[in-house]
Amino acid sequence: MNKELKTLSPDQWNLFQKEGYIIVKGLFSEEDLCRIDDTFDDISNSFIPGYFEPDLETASGDPLKRYPRVMHPHRFNETAKSYMLHKPVLEVLEDLYGEEALAAQSMFYYKPPGSRGQALHQDNFYLQVEPGNCIAAWTAIDPATLENGGLLVVPQTSEHDIVCPEEADSKESFTTHYVKPPKDTSAIPAIMDRGDVLFFNGNLIHGSYRNKTKDQFRRAFICHYVGASATHISNHYRPLYRADGSAIDLEINPDGGPCGVEFDNVYPH
Repeated sequence: MNKELKTLSPDQWNLFQKEGYIIVKGLFSEEDLCRIDDTFDDISNSFIPGYFEPDLETASGDPLKRYPRVMHPHRFNETAKSYMLHKPVLEVLEDLYGEEALAAQSMFYYKPPGSRGQALHQDNFYLQVEPGNCIAAWTAIDPATLENGGLLVVPQTSEHDIVCPEEADSKESFTTHYVKPPKDTSAIPAIMDRGDVLFFNGNLIHGSYRNKTKDQFRRAFICHYVGASATHISNHYRPLYRADGSAIDLEINPDGGPCGVEFDNVYPH
């Protein structure tokens, strides 16, 4: 490797290229994490049309109705926006991209006890970044374990093409798409401590199982990024943001993706 790295070691950079993901320990301080705790505790007691819409009347049968994921919190909350642009995360992304990273999306998952997981999938099926790819930064706000539904990754699938998803098992997944891992590969858990960040390539197959605990949330703050040389992205992820918070628009990707027009209006990811 000939490139000069700012944050990652050569071994870490090489591991990402080989496996399609890497866990970087402790990129968020406890002070940062407490601010995130407070921010999303407040949001959890709100109703924000289009971004966070809990269903309190029928929540008893499905904990995700009471605690759905928060979509694009950076669009209405300055703390969320500041941590989407968290400098230590952007520095890792600059090493991985070899150029400036632009922030495209933020999400927050509460994943309360008993809630369903998310079937295996590929992120760039939804973001449709061209040229290049998206990279996710998945921050553990609570420790992520196999028991509480931490993330699963399928190593070395980042170089595989985007494939058309099958229908997921709705009893175990709150989303409807499922991507079957290639032959001779399998999903493994990404065990993480609070404040760790998992970075993974947009083609990497990943997902999660149900939260099997009775008393543990598995909260995560998740953002997606693209390299500054990207020119197109799905409309749902515009505008994007530079490190200084200024907005930038890429062209809308008019292509329905590799799976045809029936997937043009896939649900947001």
